[in-house]
Amino acid sequence: MGDQQTPANPRPQPEINNMPHRVFFAARQAIGRHATGGNLLILATILALIVANVPGLTGHYSAFWEQQVRLQIGSFNLFSHHGEPMTLIEFINDALMAVFFFSIGLEIKREVLVGELSSFRQALLPIVGAIGGMAIPVIIFFSLAHGSNYSGGAAIPMATDIAFSLGVLAMLGKRVPISLKVFLTTLAVVDDIGGIIVIAVFYSGGIEFELLAWAALVLALLYLGGRCLIQSKAFYILLGVVVWFLFLNSGIHPTIAGVLVAFCVPAKPVYAPMKYIQKIRDAISHFHSEDDATLNSHTILNNDQMNWLKEVESSSDKVISPLQQLEDSLHPFVNFFIVPLFAFANAGIFLLGLDPMSIFDGVSLAIICGLVLGKFIGIFSFSWLTIKLKLAPMPARANWHQMASVSMLGGIGFTVSLFIATLSFGTPEQADLLNHAKLGIVVGSILSGIIGFIWLHKTLPQASELADEQEE
Repeated sequence: MGDQQTPANPRPQPEINNMPHRVFFAARQAIGRHATGGNLLILATILALIVANVPGLTGHYSAFWEQQVRLQIGSFNLFSHHGEPMTLIEFINDALMAVFFFSIGLEIKREVLVGELSSFRQALLPIVGAIGGMAIPVIIFFSLAHGSNYSGGAAIPMATDIAFSLGVLAMLGKRVPISLKVFLTTLAVVDDIGGIIVIAVFYSGGIEFELLAWAALVLALLYLGGRCLIQSKAFYILLGVVVWFLFLNSGIHPTIAGVLVAFCVPAKPVYAPMKYIQKIRDAISHFHSEDDATLNSHTILNNDQMNWLKEVESSSDKVISPLQQLEDSLHPFVNFFIVPLFAFANAGIFLLGLDPMSIFDGVSLAIICGLVLGKFIGIFSFSWLTIKLKLAPMPARANWHQMASVSMLGGIGFTVSLFIATLSFGTPEQADLLNHAKLGIVVGSILSGIIGFIWLHKTLPQASELADEQEE
């Protein structure tokens, strides 16, 4: 190595070739978006708890979500379930959350194709950790809930909330190794896949096979459109709405439609980057440097100039895949509107009517134990075994204390846990169970977040130490 000659102008090597510090750009983007959205999610949760417990506002808060929602043409109402119009809370949980799961589906497909799930060895550690983080909480919940009227909520503590957990990591700034952030992000994505499977298998019933057959036909059309590289986002959105409506009324939970439609969206652009660059160069070559002075803000373009610029615009649209465009467009809407609105609508727990000791009993205790103990034991033990067996390496610049603290952050289950709780205890007779389940989710998530944050804060290198390492 020392005898090799260094070129005068070495070409910079892509970061992806540096395997110990390999981080995909897509993962960096996801981390930044989710961490920012987590702050708004926390605010929405606090507001929901306040409004639900302020005398005079509690009744208005509950009644507001029972208003009917309609998008009607003649006698056909798009937002209807078996002919009955949706309430606002149903619209949020069944329609807007389908968009949320559509966004998750796009993210999963992207991660499988070019992200952290595209490399089996690199993905193995968070995959195995996520499996443990789903299995152990269910076992703990069942052991506490066996023979009770709330045993059907065993899937509630399975989930990891990516926005909340990454929000906690963001509070520690650059002290957190990027490899730990990628580990937690990938783990949460795998958790989402598990949640989707659970919702599809256990929360669908009374299936109407004729409607399901029509939905399958539309999905096949979407799949063919993706294979033919149809670029129109309207094509996937409009047919996706049709699939959602058919699922809603067929007995399959409608959020599953969002995931399946996302998998049909093509990730391949029409133009490869090289062809795009050639198109741009060809179009720009018609504009000569001697004409620059005449092309100012008062210039009226002639037909040829307009056609050349339209060629640039058309080529730009064709070099970015529909999957990337939709994922990028939806993230602000999902993170800054849908998820906070879902939290505000579902996290409103009437605390004044609850016995404080109920936290240590029944479904609340089972969920808290599942999130705080189950997620930690499952993620950490399965990850430890995977690393010790040399099936996957330890995340770069991380140690066992940091892995343990990130495993604890996996117990922040909030958004998807709340969603599964509303599915598990959705009847009026189960309202009290649902309220206690929500309490368990909030308390368990807060405990996991606080313990994980303090543990990380104590074990991460200080900012001054990082600065010294960079100088060296």
